[in-house]
Amino acid sequence: MRLTMIGSGYVGLVSGACFADFGHDVICVDKDEAKIASLRDGRMPIYEPGLDHLVATNVAAGRLKFTTDLAEGVKDADAVFIAVGTPSRRGDGHADLRYVHAAAEEIARSVTGFTVIVTKSTVPVGTGDEVERIIREANPSADIAVASNPEFLREGAAIDDFKRPDRIVIGSDEERAVDVMRAIYRPLYLNKSPLVVMTRRGAELTKYAANAFLATKITFINEIADLCEKVGADVQDVARGIGFDNRIGSKFLHAGPGYGGSCFPKDTLALLKTSQDFDAPQRIVEAVVAVNDNRKRAMGRKVIAAMGGDVRGKTIAVLGLTFKPNTDDMRDSPAIAVVRTLQDAGAKVRAFDPEGMEQAKLVIENVTYCEGPYEAMTGADGLAIVTEWDAFRALDLARVKSLLGQSVLIDLRNIYPRADVEKAGLAYHGVGR
Repeated sequence: MRLTMIGSGYVGLVSGACFADFGHDVICVDKDEAKIASLRDGRMPIYEPGLDHLVATNVAAGRLKFTTDLAEGVKDADAVFIAVGTPSRRGDGHADLRYVHAAAEEIARSVTGFTVIVTKSTVPVGTGDEVERIIREANPSADIAVASNPEFLREGAAIDDFKRPDRIVIGSDEERAVDVMRAIYRPLYLNKSPLVVMTRRGAELTKYAANAFLATKITFINEIADLCEKVGADVQDVARGIGFDNRIGSKFLHAGPGYGGSCFPKDTLALLKTSQDFDAPQRIVEAVVAVNDNRKRAMGRKVIAAMGGDVRGKTIAVLGLTFKPNTDDMRDSPAIAVVRTLQDAGAKVRAFDPEGMEQAKLVIENVTYCEGPYEAMTGADGLAIVTEWDAFRALDLARVKSLLGQSVLIDLRNIYPRADVEKAGLAYHGVGR
């Protein structure tokens, strides 16, 4: 089928490349000429494992193309996916839909024949209604159907998530649109991935509800971790103990410095704003957002406490800056708050991240960025592990001790057993342990 992806950011690029790998003909459209030029040259605007190879393979096969010409990209398409950004709007926290609405207006002028317009971006309930209104007002004769198809991709594992999804959610009341969407996802038939068809508004809400629930699990285990520290329990034992219950599950029960990234922070906030608009308060989600916001600086204070309560004039090595491993995404990363809390207390910070340092430099100032983990520790008094990259899971602890002035390791992701760290002569501080 002929598919068009409006927006070549994280969602649009990964989705477009995967659709092309299924055998569809895909055009990715973006207004950023520099980004399109880079993609044509084989340079990815984001870091996602395997994406560069996937893109190159499908470009070479002629199934994947990039353009800045929306009209040319949309013409003759069977389905047009809107995958533009929906950041939190400054001032009130609502999702900023200006790019979605602008895309709808341009699409209206370019569609030919029956076309399914699909909102792939994460959007508030009712956005599909507005997209349809905009298109029909701009082009009353357009033969279109508007559907919702939210994405559930994890950064760092997005390609596998797309090709082996837990479920595919389609929101539409129009049989023609559902038929097209079934045809688009037919290559996943052998994987027996469930295709869940519901109303458009139901699909829009499903995305927000899913992310809010996962954010709640993270925040719940983080608060249990705080209680574990007070009563002398180990949160990892507790998480395993409850995670074996199939009604709960083990995923997202890893205590740490709080959630960040491009989805959970903005989606929980957007859900709260939607709930206010419809006078249906989400008290649990309100608490989740508040607790998570407070936790990030609290982790910075935890580092300070582990260093004796005073870090003025001291140097702290920070390993991991991105909000999670296998991405270069710094959006709402807990490391930002941790580093700034240390700096506010008078500490100097030396940092290393395998992929995120160029992005980190745009948001965290007055940091000495290093070429490797041991370089970051050189001359430091203590070490804080903030993101659980694989490269940090097997550090030479004897070497770590030799480099740190105070021999203190603060493990904010609980990737090391206490016994191993203490055997090397280091003071160990984990989360909830």
